Order: sequence, then C-alpha cells, then structure tokens
Amino acid sequence: MSDAHGIPDDEILPEYSLKGGIRGKYAERFAQGTNLVRLDADVAAVFGDSESVNAALRALVAIIRDREAKQAA
Repeated sequence: MSDAHGIPDDEILPEYSLKGGIRGKYAERFAQGTNLVRLDADVAAVFGDSESVNAALRALVAIIRDREAKQAA
C-alpha cells in the first residue's frame, strides 16, 4: 500500500532515517544518570556554561519551594 506521494506505508521517510547514527552514543551518560536538556538558542545565549544554568535553576527552585511553604502555612 502507498500513500498519495507513492511512498510505501512501511518505509521511513529519508528525513527520519537512522542511517549514520551511532548506536549507544549516550549510553554511558544515561547509565550514570545524566540528563541532557537542549536549550533554545536565545536561552543558551544568556548562560556561559552548565554551572550557570544549574545555579539559575537552583535559585528558581528555592523561590518555588519558599512560596509553597508560605502558602502551606
């Protein structure tokens, strides 16, 4: 069976091809519990390195927890 473009239903489109991929490229990091997060370009431009991103997120977490504690009281 084919779609309107003549592409068989069981074929992967070229833009979704996994050819050239490296199997297990991030397996070691994953096993160590590392989480990879892709930042949008405008956000990444604000931060120089991962430490500054983590510091900003920790500050945000502290604010959220403080507000939650005040609301619970």
